[in-house]
Amino acid sequence: MNAPLTRRHFLALSGSVVPLALAAPGALQAAVAESGATPSPAPTAKKYPIGLELYSVRGALMRDLQDTVRQVAKMGYEAVEFYAPYFSWSFPQAKDVRALLDDVGMRCYSTHNNFTSFATGFDKAVELNQILGTRCVVLGSAPNTARGLEGWKQLCGQLTEATAKLQTHGLTAGFHNHQTEWAILDGDQRIMDVVAANTPKEFVLQFDVGTCMEAGADPIAWIKANPGRIRSLHLKDWAPGTRQDEKGYRTLFGEGVSPWREICAAAEEVGGVEFYLMEQEGSRYSEFETAERCLTSWKKFRAG
Repeated sequence: MNAPLTRRHFLALSGSVVPLALAAPGALQAAVAESGATPSPAPTAKKYPIGLELYSVRGALMRDLQDTVRQVAKMGYEAVEFYAPYFSWSFPQAKDVRALLDDVGMRCYSTHNNFTSFATGFDKAVELNQILGTRCVVLGSAPNTARGLEGWKQLCGQLTEATAKLQTHGLTAGFHNHQTEWAILDGDQRIMDVVAANTPKEFVLQFDVGTCMEAGADPIAWIKANPGRIRSLHLKDWAPGTRQDEKGYRTLFGEGVSPWREICAAAEEVGGVEFYLMEQEGSRYSEFETAERCLTSWKKFRAG
């Protein structure tokens, strides 16, 4: 990524920090009964909720999770996506968070995970996601073992097995692309093509638009090549230029070069999108103002 501290590195470093925001027993925990494990209902037809990938407000989230979620809900976001550090929560802490989401009327349709959630930490990931009401457990970043064609095929085999196991718990698995996954492995095969070809149709290809744009790939062609599998999109924009010029990923939604109208049309007509997630890695504004400005731009775009 363009920022000095990359998203992948941040996810690896912050696992021991976020739980501090949840360490004290929550007042909301008592409000959670068995319904806390009820999955979030699927978004209704022709209704595409807009959520926020909480990495966008990671600084605030680490300081005060409950206040952050409440502020995000107040802005008008309908859902949130928790990222890898959530795996450190205890089950009572996860129930506190679920009660908070219910209290503010928000859903958690998916989570971002390290590979641990698909391997040694599978059982814990299942229970945490069931408590949150999640529908999809997304691999947020490939493990270091995914190198070369055979390494990626091996990872796809593991993800395929995890998909089948998750389905017995009312969940599914997915993968979130970065710009590196648009690179060619052998011949004309891109990593993303290998992932799509070696995972089942139930496996979600969560589409990060900004990284696709930076890599110079065609976002519309990708969606149309994978009908029904692009069930969620990260609405991260991108513009050529430097960080100092507030370009790259620091561009707010709608200010970059992404052809959003065509992307959303393809996602809704072919891709099978169920919900959208705003994501911002940083901008010239504060985290909360960035998230709010992006949401305002999204609503104007949808209205127009």
